Amino acid sequence: MLEQLSLLSFASGGWGWALLVGALVTLALALACVPLGLPLGLGVALAARSKRRWLRTGATVFSTVFRGLPELLTLLLIYYGCQIAAQHVLAAVGYQGEVMINTFVAAMIAFSLVFAAFSSEIWLSAFKTVDKGQFEAAAVLGLSTATTFRTVVLPQLTRTALPGLSNNWLSLLKDTSLVSTISLVDLMRQTSLAVSVTKEPMLFYTVACLAYLLFSALSGRVFHVLERHFSRHQRSTLS
Repeated sequence: MLEQLSLLSFASGGWGWALLVGALVTLALALACVPLGLPLGLGVALAARSKRRWLRTGATVFSTVFRGLPELLTLLLIYYGCQIAAQHVLAAVGYQGEVMINTFVAAMIAFSLVFAAFSSEIWLSAFKTVDKGQFEAAAVLGLSTATTFRTVVLPQLTRTALPGLSNNWLSLLKDTSLVSTISLVDLMRQTSLAVSVTKEPMLFYTVACLAYLLFSALSGRVFHVLERHFSRHQRSTLS
């Protein structure tokens, strides 16, 4: 037992540092997708509510495609597609060398698109909870459309959308385990390497399970704090 646990040490011969770095890569990748996917999802939701038909059509196509494709297929298409596109662009200006796309960047783009597609549906549902009378009241007060959206509508949307966004975030965390297919050394990649070298699958897969559960527990706590923050005005009104 002690010999097995020594494999998790941070000393020479242990896999502690490798697993820690892999876990940080997993967390960093998921966090990097949020500032890209979240506003993009909101933009898609706004486009879906637009009076312009081409915007509504574009939003529908975007949401349907990236919610319908398997996440692994999206990841592979973005990774190899970006390389091929970059190769053609550079070839057009005379560069004939090989082009390699950074695996972290490719994964970030792919999962941001998926996160945006699923988030757009959450934002759309949240829009239905905003009373149209608030827009009229804001117009009477002389607030611009942008100011109304930023100060009146967006806080309400966020409060309503947070439970759904929490689920999307957990799905995103789990989806990051797919990046080992493009050789990005995340937690699952390091775990698989450790298993192949030490022949201790139960030990390392159990550690990986605990790491993902820890991420989920911490995420739940963060979203609970966010929900309380965005609900503070509602609670004060009720009291």
